[in-house]
Amino acid sequence: MEYLVFGIVVAALVAAILAKGVYDEYKDRKKLIGHLRNEYGELQKREYRPEQYATIPGYFSKHPAEGQLDDITWNDLSMDDVFKSINDTYSSAGEEVLYHTLRTPCFEEGALSHLEELIQHFSDHTEERVKLQVLLCRLGRTGRFSMYNYLEHLDLLGNRSNVKHWILNLLYIPCIALCVFLPSYGVLCLVALMLYNILSYFKEKGEIDPYITSFAYVMRLLDTAGKVEKLHLEAIGTETEVVREHRKRLGKFKRGSFWLMSAGRMSGAGNPLDILLDYLRMACHIDLIKFNSMLAQVRERTADVDMLFYTLGSLETAISIGAYRKSLSGGFCVPALDFAGGRELCAVNLYHPLLENPVKNSIRADKGVLLTGSNASGKSTFLKTVAVNAVFAQTIHTVLADSYEGGVYQICSSMALRDDIAGGESYYMVEIRAIKRILDLIDKGKRVLCFVDEVLRGTNTVERIAAGTEILLSLTAGQAMCFAATHDVELTGLLESYYDNYHFEEEIVDGDIYFNYRLLDGRATTRNAIKLLSVMGYQKEIIENAERRAENFMEAGKWS
Repeated sequence: MEYLVFGIVVAALVAAILAKGVYDEYKDRKKLIGHLRNEYGELQKREYRPEQYATIPGYFSKHPAEGQLDDITWNDLSMDDVFKSINDTYSSAGEEVLYHTLRTPCFEEGALSHLEELIQHFSDHTEERVKLQVLLCRLGRTGRFSMYNYLEHLDLLGNRSNVKHWILNLLYIPCIALCVFLPSYGVLCLVALMLYNILSYFKEKGEIDPYITSFAYVMRLLDTAGKVEKLHLEAIGTETEVVREHRKRLGKFKRGSFWLMSAGRMSGAGNPLDILLDYLRMACHIDLIKFNSMLAQVRERTADVDMLFYTLGSLETAISIGAYRKSLSGGFCVPALDFAGGRELCAVNLYHPLLENPVKNSIRADKGVLLTGSNASGKSTFLKTVAVNAVFAQTIHTVLADSYEGGVYQICSSMALRDDIAGGESYYMVEIRAIKRILDLIDKGKRVLCFVDEVLRGTNTVERIAAGTEILLSLTAGQAMCFAATHDVELTGLLESYYDNYHFEEEIVDGDIYFNYRLLDGRATTRNAIKLLSVMGYQKEIIENAERRAENFMEAGKWS
């Protein structure tokens, strides 16, 4: 009777624990659904640790394509910060594909049209979006490394065969038979075989454990893909068909995966069933055999894993772009892109995504644009504003403006450069290399939209103006269009047939300087470098002598 009561108590306790687990999971799911349904457009405020952010370019690094933003352009435009401000994904697949999307301008109208259809659909159909997002949340992130980092290192494992493991397992048969006829020898052989298997098990287990994380993510990809199929969403029919095709090809990968992927595997949690299974793993190498089988499948079906990752990630990318659009208090537009080779770029009330209170500006250009103006007046910011939105137009199909019309271009820049101390190169050498890569694209006949801030600032005035004029002429050759900023007003006259002139200016009120950051037609007519010294409290003698030297040069044409 006592044993019966004890059994009932234990059973009740287990049932209570299971019930609490189910209830907690239900509460978490309900909370997640409420968040996804009601807070769409309130972007996540995530902290990105350096090692965590380093995993996000994983998909991009393995999928190079012509026309992608190179590192110079990406860094010039502070696109890491832009990505973080847009990223509202919950899975590694989503954020890695979103990153890849931002770095890979699209040149095909059909691809952008399909992306727009997905964005609009998920923005308009809340329940379908939430169902899909719940699945993608469960897919989750890979952790310290991208799945592609793990897949890249699978080759380090070399060729792995299960022949040895099967031979060792078959040896149990004669040992057991020997136990029947010669028990003492049989038991001795059985124990010796088990000890050998256990010792060799831990050696191989240490080799494979680092790779199980990637296999676990592939398993979650397969599970998520299967659940996406069951949603039967008409809007993602194309994606569902792709998922179905590639998931089927990975069917052998999933079968029997419990032995390797079980949460209780070698956990030491104390669960009697898990302990028993662990001894079976050690004695028979069941999980090692399954690992080798899964490894062979992944190596053979890497393209299928890749396609599942991209397809699910592209769906979450569309959802994330929709959330970003909804978060934009300054408004946005869907760009009107000319895929037929048009050159004109026209934007109304364009603004930068990283500015809290941006000043909006409009621009129309069918040839190069040359910006002049005072220090800190807004030239560089405007260049970045146009560049980032040109990238947005061809990647996330969203422009921060009232309207945007333009062609499709390969986008590159030479703006926020620095001396390469490690490489032993001066600023000037870094700069001319950066500009040369743009000229090489133009020479190849590419349609290029480029942005140059202070061309050849790393050299003297005479050579800067002479060489800068020729470089800026070359940056408008063929199908290229260039937006450039300069302090050298002389360039505005030398290039007026090839560049439209715009400028920014400032005003000084009560000894202080104010910028309105408004783009104005024509070339700059004011200078403020010396005035800024005064505003910052430099000695009066320095200010007066500097102004006198500048006036003498303007009158005589030479320095005294």
